[in-house]
Parts: sequence; C-alpha cells; structure tokens
Amino acid sequence: MTAKLINGNEIARQIREELKQETAHLKSGHNVVPGLVTILVGQNPASISYVTAKQKISKELGFYSVQDNQPENISEGELLALIEKYNKDPQIHGILVQLPLPKHIHETNVLLAIDPRKDVDGFHPINVGKLMIGEADYLPCTPAGIQQLLIRTGVETSGAEVVVVGRSNIVGKPIANILLQKQKGANATVTICHTGSKNMEFHTKRADILIVAAGKPKAITADMVKEGAVVIDVGVNRIGVTPEGKAKLCGDVDFENVKEKAGAITPVPGGVGPMTITMLMMNTVKAAGIAAGVKHT
Repeated sequence: MTAKLINGNEIARQIREELKQETAHLKSGHNVVPGLVTILVGQNPASISYVTAKQKISKELGFYSVQDNQPENISEGELLALIEKYNKDPQIHGILVQLPLPKHIHETNVLLAIDPRKDVDGFHPINVGKLMIGEADYLPCTPAGIQQLLIRTGVETSGAEVVVVGRSNIVGKPIANILLQKQKGANATVTICHTGSKNMEFHTKRADILIVAAGKPKAITADMVKEGAVVIDVGVNRIGVTPEGKAKLCGDVDFENVKEKAGAITPVPGGVGPMTITMLMMNTVKAAGIAAGVKHT
C-alpha cells in the first residue's frame, strides 16, 4: 500500500481563493480592506525570503500590505515604539514581526508589545490562553494549517488517537490543544512525545494520526508507524545541495519508507509549509472582520 499524498500546495490554493472572496466582500460590503504589516529587522536571507512570500500573497489577496524594513542595530525601544505605531493604525489589522530577531532584542518583549487583536501569528499570551479554553480568535499558523489539512482531506479526528512528536510553543503544544478541543475538526485523544519520553515507538505505533515536529531529519521510521495511519510531517531539514545548487530538504519522517505503510502522508516540501502563510492570511482577514464587527465565515 502506498499512502495518499496530502497536497498542501493545492489545499492552500483553495483556501486563498476563499480568502480572496472574503476580502472582496469586506471591501464592497463593509468598506474594510484587511491590512497586514510585516516588520523585518536586519538582512537574514531566510527572513527576507519569508517576508517577501508573505507580502506577495497578501497583495494577491487584495490586502493593504506594508513591508517595514529596519536596520540590524535598531534598539529594542525603537522597535517597541514602531509596533505601538501600528497598534494604533486603523488601517493595520495584523502585525507580524519576523523572527529571529538580533540578540540584543528580547523576543518576548516584542511579542507582548503587539496588540492581541492584531497578533495574527497567535503567539501573544492572551491568544494562547484563549486557545487553551477553546475561545481562540486566531490559531497559531502552522498548527492551524495542520488542522485544515486534516479537515479538508476528510480525516476523522473525533475520537482518534493523535500522537504529537515535539512540544514547542510554535507547533507541538498548540496543535495538541487545538485537537483536544470539543469542536469540529478536533475532539481527539492526544498524546505528546518529546526527548524525555521513554519508548517513543510504543506511543507512535498507537497513533491514528501522527504529527511530527521533532526537528530531526527522518526521526520517525516505518517501524514506528501504525499501518494506515495519517502522518503529518512538519519538519524541514536541509541535508545537502542538489546538482542545481538548491537546498536539498527532508522532513522529520523517513518519507520513502513510511509512505509504503501510512494511509496518508504530507510531503516535504509541499505539505505543511504552504499552509502556514495561508493561515497567516486567514488570521488577517479574521482580524479585519473583527475590527469591522463582521463574523469570519
């Protein structure tokens, strides 16, 4: 049996078409244009690539889009003042500060400075707390993308055994909390595994849905996966260079072997990755709707 491929590129395109229609509706029906600012500090090549992609998609969707580039030596106080400026700007509904930041700036202080109503990354403690109690306005983007992949490929989560490998604040903890909520696309029994877990294989082999965000290339092998399981690989690891000079990528799952045992699996690249930016756009549309008193559909 070869696993069904879960195509994140295609699902992301579908969602962006829906968001484009919602954006047009907000403009025509409510005179609101979703506004997103991405703040980039320094010249990190990967960060430049990420914010360029975010800006490109936001413009395609019809957003009011601002790219604010700041020098590497900007002080923490100056950056916080810049964030406060956008907190007060009624044209801006979403604020994203691209991480990582230079070492002299405390990331926690920056995340706390963003108005929770404009925190479209979903990292502010207020939004994390609202997620915990099942009343989130914005879900963190990568976990939200994982949930959408499951929903839109018809994977039944209610009552399913879900095992999450990894406990980061960005993926592991939030996806576990999302999937245990008593809601559509959730209501699962969730186990989290991490570096302190004993006999990880015991847990992963019980999983109907296995979500892997371990940060280690090919950490999950075929003998750790239940026959027919749905495998979501969040990892992106650079393991070399192609003959064309491009980065050679692999996930945290041994894809070639696991796909012969799983029922469905995400590729790397082209699985979870495209969903993350799309969920950022969804959160921005939600934020614009909330500001205008319009419920997101």
